[in-house]
Amino acid sequence: MPRGPIDITVPDLTGKRAVVTGASDGMGLGMAARLAAAGAEVIIPVRNQRKGEDAIAKIRHAAPGADVSLRSLDLSSLDSVAALGDALREEGRPIHLLINNAGVMRPPNRQTTADGYEIQFGTNHLGHFALVGRLLPLLRAGRARVTSQVSVAARRGAINWEDLNWELSYHGMRAYSQSKIAFGLFGLELERRSKAHGWGITSNLSHPGIAPTSLLAARPELGRTQDAPQMRLIRALSARGVLLGTVETATLPALMAATDPDAERGVLYGPSGPGNLGGPPAAHRLYPPLRSEEEAARVWQASEQLTKVSFSTS
Repeated sequence: MPRGPIDITVPDLTGKRAVVTGASDGMGLGMAARLAAAGAEVIIPVRNQRKGEDAIAKIRHAAPGADVSLRSLDLSSLDSVAALGDALREEGRPIHLLINNAGVMRPPNRQTTADGYEIQFGTNHLGHFALVGRLLPLLRAGRARVTSQVSVAARRGAINWEDLNWELSYHGMRAYSQSKIAFGLFGLELERRSKAHGWGITSNLSHPGIAPTSLLAARPELGRTQDAPQMRLIRALSARGVLLGTVETATLPALMAATDPDAERGVLYGPSGPGNLGGPPAAHRLYPPLRSEEEAARVWQASEQLTKVSFSTS
């Protein structure tokens, strides 16, 4: 059956400064474009300058006069994260919206970040953890809403505390689930600590369901020279409107979580269709691996130790 239109209203964001990671293509590009069209100044931190420039051109074509600019960021390098934090703090302007969207998924073999961490854990979780910590003064100044993008993969699995770095044995999908569970626990703990310490930050979570995004597409930088086998099925189901979302609808939960005036703190937003794989965005009950406050505090402590980034409580 043909798919009916699915969309949300993004409110006027004039005067707001927004940062969207992973916005050089796919869902992140769609999010950045919608924020810019709503009047926000949008910063796109990218690893690949050429892709970033192409993204800016697409946004300005869709929204002439859009206020959008590039910065350099490689989330798999804590030095790069620190450099971006330094650069934005030097600019001294408050950040009002931060969408932590970038991620990598299931490289064909175990790989590590510049700092020696398993690449999914290091990029999806630790890189973003460090980024939020580095930007904390600007987020506090903007009384920011921070939305962290997790995954249906956070529905099951656990933190592999005996081997966080997957050095003893490696399972790509379990490592991916761990990265998204850790990241979700961090986003929820950020909300609790903001309340406890009066940071003024609102933190919530989103997930895109399943759609034909670039996560499982060919990624030569990860050693994946062809699309993952699942991509053909995902594209076919998405095109037919069966169960899954599109790249466009997959942006909506994060946009709702980040911009809707009624979006709640400490809540997970995602598609509301069967299995939460597609459909209009809505609030969800937290997945079981995300519900433990003790586990979240443990993730926070480990992340501070691994990244050497501490969040000031003053």
